[in-house]
Amino acid sequence: MRLRSLLFVPGDRPERMEKALGLGADALILDLEDSVSLANKAIARDAVRAFVGRKPGGPALFVRINPLDSALAADDLAAVAGLPLAGITLPKAEGSTSIDDLTARLPGDYAILPIASETPRAVFTLGSYAGARLAGLTWGAEDLPAAIGAASSREADGSYTDPYKVVRALTLFGAHAAGVPAIETVYPDFRDLDGLAAYAARARRDGFTGMMAIHPSQIAVINTAFTPSADEIAHARAVVNAFAANPGAGVLQLDGRMIDAPHLKAAQRLLALVD
Repeated sequence: MRLRSLLFVPGDRPERMEKALGLGADALILDLEDSVSLANKAIARDAVRAFVGRKPGGPALFVRINPLDSALAADDLAAVAGLPLAGITLPKAEGSTSIDDLTARLPGDYAILPIASETPRAVFTLGSYAGARLAGLTWGAEDLPAAIGAASSREADGSYTDPYKVVRALTLFGAHAAGVPAIETVYPDFRDLDGLAAYAARARRDGFTGMMAIHPSQIAVINTAFTPSADEIAHARAVVNAFAANPGAGVLQLDGRMIDAPHLKAAQRLLALVD
């Protein structure tokens, strides 16, 4: 399952869910949490169940339930029972304990995509996800500042303040430590596609393999950012072929530059994404 772009869609808007099938996202996250008012939770559950139940194919489908410590989670999980979902998106996740709790309650063999940084406690559990049944690991920059009384997670230019740079980095390394895709958080200004392109490019540079989206206009930009170019693929194949032709070599020269084991590993990782 390739997860370059994951688009949030409100669960109480069936017309948007239908439209989202053809927008090019690798996955849809059908939302029962933040984008749905308390009054519409039951409507959203019914709409999501009806939609997933008749979906013929297309992007992978996840459902974001409400937090496990809420009174809403049990009804959310009952609503998704038996549906052909790729997985469950878990907000307010707090490490392997939360994953074990959800797994025990899950009415099916679903992968889990934790949003793993939304509480202060969660930050200290980002290295605990190894061995869990995960689709990936992602983070958020909105709930955590609200939880600690911070004015914002961002500087005036939109970049993250130092505490949230730390959380982003810990999520990135936590995902790789667990051996699962690292998914970058959303870019809130959906009108600023140039800013999104730069943000997504930095994410891929840093080791993220995909990103969540809040608006259809963001999908193409995100997919492009997380798709290796033809030149990148050709270079990666050249690196792999060079080592294959020189078994046992520790360091080689390619196009006037030295390459060694880390370059080989990076090339293999890139080709694995493509293949």
